[in-house]
Amino acid sequence: MSYLDICILGWNLNALMFVTNLLLAVRVIRANNVDEIEEQTRFLEELKFEFDKYYPNRKIEIIASYAIPFTAFFRMSIRLLEMFLFFTKNKNTTMYDFMVYKYSYDIQKAKSK
Repeated sequence: MSYLDICILGWNLNALMFVTNLLLAVRVIRANNVDEIEEQTRFLEELKFEFDKYYPNRKIEIIASYAIPFTAFFRMSIRLLEMFLFFTKNKNTTMYDFMVYKYSYDIQKAKSK
């Protein structure tokens, strides 16, 4: 395999993770009604605003991870494993619960530094 083939494989895996993210988002949206989603969105926006204070360059990091071969694939694989372990340990939870947990955990971690 040439270096170009390896890069193309890495970008294809990154694209696979992008599609996986998109399908996961659509699945979560379909599982809830509009009023629930609006209420959850308001609370998550507050957490995201606080999160952005501690991690201001996060959007650039995410865009760069999709541009660099394999980076988004490994990053998302770890996140999917983390989700799986969260849902295994915490029965009857939703993606909203995971997002609140993840934002809160990252904010607390940043505050403790």
